[in-house]
This record gives sequence, structure tokens and C-alpha cells, in this order.
Amino acid sequence: MAENTTSNANAAAAAKAKGADWAGDAENRTNDESGAFVRDTNYIDDRIVPSVEPGSGPQQRDDGTMWWPVEPHRYRLIAARACPWAHRTIIARRIYGLEDVISLGLAGPTHDKRSWTFDLDPDGVDPVLKIPRLQDAYFARFPDYPRGITVPAIVEEKSGKVVTNKYSDITIDFGEQWKKFHREGAPDLYPEELREDMRPVMKRILTEVNNGVYRCGFATSQKAYEEAYDRLWVALDWLEERLTHTRYLMGDHITEADVRLFTTLIRFDAVYHSHFKASCNKITEMPSLWGYLRDLFQTPGFGDTCDFTEIKQHYYNVHKEINPTQIVPVGPDLSGLVTPHGREKLGGSPFAPGTTLPGPIAEVERVKNPEPWQAEFFGWNEAQF
Repeated sequence: MAENTTSNANAAAAAKAKGADWAGDAENRTNDESGAFVRDTNYIDDRIVPSVEPGSGPQQRDDGTMWWPVEPHRYRLIAARACPWAHRTIIARRIYGLEDVISLGLAGPTHDKRSWTFDLDPDGVDPVLKIPRLQDAYFARFPDYPRGITVPAIVEEKSGKVVTNKYSDITIDFGEQWKKFHREGAPDLYPEELREDMRPVMKRILTEVNNGVYRCGFATSQKAYEEAYDRLWVALDWLEERLTHTRYLMGDHITEADVRLFTTLIRFDAVYHSHFKASCNKITEMPSLWGYLRDLFQTPGFGDTCDFTEIKQHYYNVHKEINPTQIVPVGPDLSGLVTPHGREKLGGSPFAPGTTLPGPIAEVERVKNPEPWQAEFFGWNEAQF
């Protein structure tokens, strides 16, 4: 995204007409004339790459975007455990072992139309960026930023300016551009030999599943909802069949594709099944997907980054047009996630030979609201929560 364009100026003028505090929908959502949900897919396209000299400023490209230098302790990943798009960046950061290289700031589970906020932190201010709203980092870089203030976002700590919010690139770049700083034994989640086959799988997961549940939930006409529902369940049935024969989406080991699917599946029974009316089956009723989800959840980096309280608070509180009472359900019981999954019979292992699982999660980065069975499974001391 170029910092100054005519289209941005026009959009900013329209934004200001709606009120001085308006900054676009925090979740980048709208609907077309048919009532179908449409996600704004225009993001800040800047990249962080090792070819730019550490210590230097960003280098402008011919297309108006910037390339920033790979540099430890320069950037802060702003995420939210509630958001599936942000959750995948938390998982990738942990699997690659970048915790001591890129700091993590967490927005709270609820937000208003303006922005995600740091209400989990003392005084509601991010302790590193010293801002109460993620909006402040966007406006520090783009004073008239016209679109949604979305997570995940990477922010330069010193300047307080947003660098990128393009979630599809962030996890890939954690693997490729930050490789020099990976923990010893970190796996390759985007192996070169699988990429040609992975891309269509990830695209289908994105359009039909990750975004498919949102198309169901945010449809504003019966026809749009039913079309979205049918598309979603065609894709989930395809995944159920695929995972009957292979332990993970691309074969014997976890890849980027699994990370992207996990963050939707883990929210399905707790949120999407009822809140978004995606109610053909629960994941617990689909043997292959349920075993697969348990397999991933029990792998360090996945289940130890899930906060079900924040997930439910986000959807049931923020989407007042869907849930006007804002009542957050107590259930469902998700303790089955830590029961034996039996996927070993398909062969393979979470990561390829020669690589290792992430170590115990740092106490400071443990979820704030662990389920008792979750804390027991991961060996956390419940007295600390």
C-alpha cells in the first residue's frame, strides 16, 4: 500500500464525513447488494526482508510499497487470541521460535468500530508502544488510513508505525525471511517441494472455510446465507475425506496449510456452529476432522495458544447485530480436545525428522484464561491464573 494515493485520499474524506473517530470496520467487512458478505482484501503490502541492511530505514519499491530490514527487537507483532487470522501468526512465531526476536502485544477480545484496544494491559496501554488503540499505530504511519484497523499487524517499536497487516504474508515471512533467527530444530512449514501442491489447498481453505464461516454469519439475505452454507459444507466434506487417508493436509507432517485450517476448526464448535449458523455438523461429529483437530491441539504451538474465553467473548460481544443480548455461552465442553486422537495409525509425525517441537511456552505468554483441562494437559500451574 503506497502511503499517499488518490484513492486513499478520497476514502479518507469519506471516512471523515462519518465522524472524526471513524476508521473503517475493525474486521474489514461489508455486504454486496445480494446480501453476501464481502471481505476487504486490500492490506498494507510492505515486507520485512533480509536483503535490506539492518539499521537502515525502509526502502521504497517501484510499486510504492516498502521493504523493511529483518532485525531482531525492532518489531512488535500485535495480535489478538480471539481472531483466527491473528492466531495463525501467534502459532507460527512460536513454532519457529521467534519469541525473543519479535515481541508480542495482545489486544483484548472486544473492540468497537474504531479499533482493537489494549484493555488486557495495565491502564489499557500497550507496554511497549505506549498506545491504547491499535488505530494509533496505523495513523502514525497513515494519518488518513481509510480501511479497517485489523490484527495481526507488525509495528516498528521505535517509531510506533504500522509496517504491515497482510496476514497471508506474515506467517510465510516468519518462515522464509526470518530463518536466520529460528530456534534450533525449527521445522519448515512451507517446504519448497510441496508449494505447488499447497497453494491450491490453502486457497480453497481460505475462500471456502476460513472466510466461508464469515460468509454464513454475516449474510444479510436468506439466499446469500444458503449459498454460503452450501459452499462451506462442500469444503468441509472434502477435508473430512482428505484427512481420512492422510495424517495432515499435505501428508506426514504439519505445514502452513494446517496452521491456516486449525484456527477455523478450533473455533467451529464454540462459535461458528451456532453464532454463524454453520450448523450442519459439529467438528466432534466428523471423525477425521475431529481426530485431526485433537492431533494439532495437542502439539505445542497450537493448543497452548488458544484462549476459549477470549474467543467466545469476541464473537458473542462484538457482533451485536447477530447476538444483540451479548450473552456469551458457557459451553460447549471442549475437554475432548486432550483425549487420544489415534492419528498415529496414519503414520507421520508433527514435524519432519531432524526437527523438534517447540519447548514449554514462556509463562509471560501463557493464555490468560486456560481451561482447567488445558492447564493440566500442558503442565501449567493453575494457581498462577
